[in-house]
Amino acid sequence: MARQTRQEIIHAFNDELVYVRTIFPMGKAGLKLKDGALTPSGPELQQLMALWGPAAKPGDRARISSILIKDNYIRLEINGGPIKKQKWYQHIEISGAQGAPITPSDPSANARGSLVDLYFDKYVPELTGPELKELLRPVFDFDAKSAIEAYLETVPPQVKEAIKNHHVLVGMNRDMVIYAKGRPPKKVRESAHGAAEDVEYEEWIYGTPPQDVDFVRFVGDEVVRVETMEVDGQKIVRVDKEVDLGATTLAKKQEARPANAPTLRRPGEEMPEGNPTRPSNLPPVAPQPGGNGPDYERSSS
Repeated sequence: MARQTRQEIIHAFNDELVYVRTIFPMGKAGLKLKDGALTPSGPELQQLMALWGPAAKPGDRARISSILIKDNYIRLEINGGPIKKQKWYQHIEISGAQGAPITPSDPSANARGSLVDLYFDKYVPELTGPELKELLRPVFDFDAKSAIEAYLETVPPQVKEAIKNHHVLVGMNRDMVIYAKGRPPKKVRESAHGAAEDVEYEEWIYGTPPQDVDFVRFVGDEVVRVETMEVDGQKIVRVDKEVDLGATTLAKKQEARPANAPTLRRPGEEMPEGNPTRPSNLPPVAPQPGGNGPDYERSSS
């Protein structure tokens, strides 16, 4: 990449506000993106999330705080990056009244961000701003006008339609339910007697009589049961899985690259034999007791 192009890219993307399209784990490793595929993914990503927690999740707004162009990759840090950076004044020591040195501190400098490395085969090619945005589409949305608009682009059509209609599907995760119904006014933690053992679950309750009341039951991060008590006294219970996030992840893996994706190879250069990475921007769905979720009886009724 020519020096002038580097300067233009850095100037255009540094301090840019974006919406996040995938999970960014905290920690120094961050994410790696090559040929549209993200790593780590699956269990490895879940392990990082359990160890360090999320720096950003789909739909979150983030700021590109640093961009670095190396030989064969471009590194973009968000929200200050994963490593705490000292301000110039933090290197200064001031003697206190008792002669003890005092170092100025900046509590806002705690590292809470993350990064993504965009890799190329051999070198960073000449790129325009729109071409780089297209390559970064698996992780960043530069065009969304709101968090919900950005988030809806990361979910399957069935879930997208349900969220727009404020409807909860069995099989959704917690983030999807929050986008569909908002944060619950009331939560209840209880145990239910399954076929083999007691299962801990959490129930989110939306609405109060004389309106319809929805009871959304989670085991882990997945909705396993939705019960609606309607105004006329009718009770509707759904326990069969209505959306399979595992199948959605598989479909994303098989999704072809867009036909107008910019080429990064010189004329005559052959395609690589294989891609060692695999795309996945959603954590795997943990297996649920009793298959699709048993129809537990409410312990309070």
